[in-house]
Amino acid sequence: MSKGTRVGQPDPNTDSTALQQFGVLPWRTRRDGKMRILLITSRRRGRWIIPKGWPIENQPPVFAASREAFEEAGIIGDINPGPLTDYLYMKVLDDGSVEPCRVTVFGMRVHGTLSTWREQEQRQRRWFSVEEAADRLDDAGLADFVLSNCRVPPSTKVQVERCPDGL
Repeated sequence: MSKGTRVGQPDPNTDSTALQQFGVLPWRTRRDGKMRILLITSRRRGRWIIPKGWPIENQPPVFAASREAFEEAGIIGDINPGPLTDYLYMKVLDDGSVEPCRVTVFGMRVHGTLSTWREQEQRQRRWFSVEEAADRLDDAGLADFVLSNCRVPPSTKVQVERCPDGL
C-alpha cells in the first residue's frame, strides 16, 4: 500500500473510506514494575500522539510502524507483529483538506532511545505513566485503550512477558 490507500467501510459523514496509517504504542516497564508509555508531539500543533505514518510499498504494516517509531521518536525495540488496536482520526492533509484516517497500532517494548534521531528538531518525546499518557493523548479512543489495557496492578511487580495483548 502507499500513501492515500483507503481501507474499511465508507464513512457515513464523508461518503469515502478511511486512509490507512500504521503506528506504535511504545512502552517499557520500570524496575519497580510500573509501565511507562512514550508519546511524541505532532509537528503542527504539538499534540501528544504516538509515532505513526503511511504504509511502505511492498513492506508489511509492522515494518512501516517500526520505521516511524525510529524516525519520529528515535526508539528501538521489539515490536509485536499482531496489531493491538486501531482508531480513527481526522487527518489534515498538506492541501488543507481533512480526511478520516484509520491507524492500526502495534505494541513495541522499547530497549533504547537514541540521543539523535531524524525528527528530533520537529518533535518532543516524553515517557508518561499509563494514566498520564491516557490523559495527554489527543485521541480519546486510543486513550481509552491505554487505560483499559496497559495497567499494571499496584504494588505488583510484573514480568514484561506478562503485559496484556503483547504490550
